[in-house]
Amino acid sequence: MRKKTFHNIVFTSIFFLLSIVSLSAVAQTAAEPVKEPINMKKIVFGHIGDSYEWHITTWDGVKISIPLPIIIRSATTGWHTFLSSKFEENGGNYEGFSIAPDGSKYEGKIVEHGPNGVEIRPIDISITKVTLALLINSFLLVCIVLGVAHWYKRKSKALVAPGGFVGFMEMFIMMINDDVIKSCVGPQYRKFAPYLLTAFFFIFINNLMGLIPFFPGGANVTGNIAITLVLALFTFVIVNIFGTRAYWKEIFWPDVPWWLKVPIPMMPMIEFFGIFTKPFALMIRLFANMLAGHMAMVVLTCLIFISASMGATIFTTLSITSVLFNIFMNILEILIAFIQAYVFTMLSAVFIGLALVKHPSKEENATA
Repeated sequence: MRKKTFHNIVFTSIFFLLSIVSLSAVAQTAAEPVKEPINMKKIVFGHIGDSYEWHITTWDGVKISIPLPIIIRSATTGWHTFLSSKFEENGGNYEGFSIAPDGSKYEGKIVEHGPNGVEIRPIDISITKVTLALLINSFLLVCIVLGVAHWYKRKSKALVAPGGFVGFMEMFIMMINDDVIKSCVGPQYRKFAPYLLTAFFFIFINNLMGLIPFFPGGANVTGNIAITLVLALFTFVIVNIFGTRAYWKEIFWPDVPWWLKVPIPMMPMIEFFGIFTKPFALMIRLFANMLAGHMAMVVLTCLIFISASMGATIFTTLSITSVLFNIFMNILEILIAFIQAYVFTMLSAVFIGLALVKHPSKEENATA
């Protein structure tokens, strides 16, 4: 009981201190004259979007950021590698390349200009903010998994019960393996457990790291549709490679009245499109939920700066409301980070389980 009470006190104190720090920063900002209106679009999309540098903070008018490596191939001049800081050092243009301005077809992306001034997009495999965050989070996940595995190699489970972080990880692994994968996939669950467990922890750790407001957190990895697309493609490939004959029969010749199959193959067409709509739903669900959460928190934070010129009463009221709602949203986003990882894993397991369906044999039908 004492340990639980101590944890509650520490947890409450952390959020209380965060509130004080946030309000202090707000008060300091409000004391300064507002030079130009807040560009909400730039702030929101700058946070949730990708970039060629990792902006950390601005201190006394000086922007502190980590330049990232640019790796591009031009159709005329070949490969180029340099740091993104070269753009700022050379007035936005370096070796014939620049970052497309707002309103451009390739807004925010590196382009080169052709003879008529037309923007041409080179082959771009640069290490962007999302890419770096993906590498950091993946490395962190590998270290966690190998650390837990190393504990089990050193100590016998029968003699020593895992505790602390190892026990916490075992709880998660057993929950996902027994309650989700085993129950949804069926008897062949062991074959697909490594992928599904990896998908769960990969999404979960990226969701959590996105909630940390300072480096190396804060990157909106799972709110990037390219990431969720790749995850959905993995599930799509596994479902259709390991699908049984019964699975494909139910798609091209489902067990429905004949007039729904001939002369117009209505049900086969619907079932066939279902092959693609299932992974599409996985992709959009994860992407939209994580993107919306980040946008909501940034918009709530921007209310503080928008209200700075509206008078002391409105400013104080909106500032306190914004901080309280941000604390609430952060707690809610931790829950959503788990739920979205859980839902993606569960639906992937369900789709795999449905693809492994088998028709009962004649002997089983006779017995029934």
